[in-house]
Amino acid sequence: MKRATFSWLGRDVPFLEGESIASALDAAGLVSFGPGMVAGDTRYFCGIGACQGCLVRVNGVVREACLAPASAQSLVEPLDHDAGGKPLHTFPHPVAGGTRD
Repeated sequence: MKRATFSWLGRDVPFLEGESIASALDAAGLVSFGPGMVAGDTRYFCGIGACQGCLVRVNGVVREACLAPASAQSLVEPLDHDAGGKPLHTFPHPVAGGTRD
């Protein structure tokens, strides 16, 4: 299988052909995919798109990371970042208990 990378907040994340974005992020040790829209962090959970707990932005489009195939040179970001990787806003982070920029 061919190995390639996509970008996650300035970090190259390797993946195998046919692997999902969630699987590649998980394999890279990234268990949080950023703050969720309601409460808590988004993460890899059900693996079938039912819970929508793994929503990320892929090349500007919101996708379920567990269903979206990883593709070379894609820009994958948390929902709270814009297309340039900058935070959209600052808000209290439920895990850290502080402010997340």
